[in-house]
Amino acid sequence: MSMASGNSAIKEVMNKFYKNMELDEFLANELVDAGYGGVEVQKTPLGTRVILHVTRPGLVIGKRGFGIKDLTDKLSQFGLQNPQISVSEIEVPELNARVIANRVAQLINKGTAFRRAALWALNVIMNAGAIGAEVIISGKLRSERANFEKYTAGILPKSGEPANTYVDEAVSHVQLKLGTYGIKIKIAHKSIPEFELKEESSNG
Repeated sequence: MSMASGNSAIKEVMNKFYKNMELDEFLANELVDAGYGGVEVQKTPLGTRVILHVTRPGLVIGKRGFGIKDLTDKLSQFGLQNPQISVSEIEVPELNARVIANRVAQLINKGTAFRRAALWALNVIMNAGAIGAEVIISGKLRSERANFEKYTAGILPKSGEPANTYVDEAVSHVQLKLGTYGIKIKIAHKSIPEFELKEESSNG
């Protein structure tokens, strides 16, 4: 592979990455009331399959499917060829990091103290059966200096295969008078095999 073709391939991957970020951000804003929890985009012979993961599918579909039609028209603006939308209901929203991150952002935006919102998130995540969770809230929390506070519960693999496979992670933002707050959620699901946990703890 020549240097030019290599750079071209990298540029294509980066462009796709930023387009996916823009799409994800658009959907997070567009489907906030539907409990947006993520999107999957798959190329098919007929076009592009877009799978939306939400907590309230009915709000996405709309009456007589008009919601889907309107959303399909909007997704075409992102360069998706013939987008075919399907909606998947999130069975346990409390174990979806994106859903929880968005809920924490909404709570803080409505005036809930960030510490209370973070502890609420940990509580609902752990009560849903997670084995561990982490909430990081960053921004101008207590003074003019930017800082962050971290809240954790249970066991959360930090690296290696368990972290890549079993930890769901998401980031959300909320704009307040003091500036932008960043909310990062990590959730370790209860399906982590016990031997992998032991191996992770012995390595750490």
